[in-house]
Amino acid sequence: MRTLKKYTYSAKRSDNKENWCVVDAADKVLGRLASQIAYRIRGKHNPLYTPHVDTGDWVVVINADKIRLTGNKLDQKQYYRHSGYIGSLKSDTAKELLEKKPEEVIRKAVRGMLPKNRLGRKLGKKLFIYAGDQHPHAAQKPEVIEI
Repeated sequence: MRTLKKYTYSAKRSDNKENWCVVDAADKVLGRLASQIAYRIRGKHNPLYTPHVDTGDWVVVINADKIRLTGNKLDQKQYYRHSGYIGSLKSDTAKELLEKKPEEVIRKAVRGMLPKNRLGRKLGKKLFIYAGDQHPHAAQKPEVIEI
């Protein structure tokens, strides 16, 4: 009787060597930047990529306040939030959110590109966003990545 060999390699959490990387968001288009960050966090750049295992890197984004949106998105794109109570739907335009919390614009874009399950929530915690060009993660020795 023949036995089937397992040809597909499935990575384990311990197999992944977690790297830290810094991305400068100055003058980058939001959607293109967010897709590259999500790709990196998910681990799809890694040859060990396995869909159900966290094989991604930790990503630090600096200069979030200098992000660019194309077309009329600054005035027309709406971000909604709801507390759960009747009549409590609030909305902000992209321009208002960039002025108040520039980190949230990138966070929402990247989170929307991650899986909507336990793994996605875990991967979302591997993203650190800062409005200025300083970050407190120098001890992790992050490599600068050009996107």
